[in-house]
Amino acid sequence: MPELELSAGVIDYVDTGGDGEPVVLVHGLGFDESVWAAVTEALREDYRVLVPVLPLGSHRRPMRPDADLSAHGIARLLGEFLERLDLRGATLVQNDAGTSQLLAAEGDERIGRLVLTSCEALSNYPPGVQGKSLYWASRVPGGLFLVLQSFRVPALWRMQTALGGMAKHPLPPELVRRWYGPLLRDAANRRDFYKFCRNVDRNTYVEAAERLRSFDRPALVAWGAEDRMMPPATGRRLAELLPQGRYVEIPDARTLVPLDNPTALVAELRQFIEENPAPKP
Repeated sequence: MPELELSAGVIDYVDTGGDGEPVVLVHGLGFDESVWAAVTEALREDYRVLVPVLPLGSHRRPMRPDADLSAHGIARLLGEFLERLDLRGATLVQNDAGTSQLLAAEGDERIGRLVLTSCEALSNYPPGVQGKSLYWASRVPGGLFLVLQSFRVPALWRMQTALGGMAKHPLPPELVRRWYGPLLRDAANRRDFYKFCRNVDRNTYVEAAERLRSFDRPALVAWGAEDRMMPPATGRRLAELLPQGRYVEIPDARTLVPLDNPTALVAELRQFIEENPAPKP
């Protein structure tokens, strides 16, 4: 994988290359580029697909000790990624953690289109039992470390009130080991993960949503139809406040939409991009 040095440290990223329009796929907390593997493969023939491995727990390169890895800090790193690679008119696609909303809310001009799939938004933070467990554990000394130990035991992470409830279909154990292995092995990765968990305010996404009312570019809100952690009602409200927002539901999917039903999501992405051509430079 290529690497890129940003202000917080060096990150890995996927880049399929080519002359197609850039589509940037953004993973959530405790995940990496593998969440988007099927979508990346389906889009690479016609688009330049990029997937940055953000420092949200499953990254392989710990960041600098003084790096700002709050929600706003991650959003700034994402903006830095777009700038460093000179990605203009990019279609930014977010799943799970809502950090792309924060970048879009600031009016980053490199974003040509915004796609939000089942992510924290509005007042749905912390989301579901899973989000609330992390939120309150991050407020107790040693709490997050204890929560992370549950990922050593398949019977625990498969529970519907844990990671297993974020997907409609059973998650392969090898993927879970890939995602949580860095957190269980490396204290520096845990430090980065803790920074994010402890520095997201309950008003973060409410305030971002207010600023999104002035986002003047095409936006698609593609929500998992069976999502329990991020209720579809949240997605509908989010689409309504975006001036050019459109709401669709992805069937047979919960929070991890790109894993549960990549075929339906890719079809919606292609239609959205084709119906909203990028302005000519």
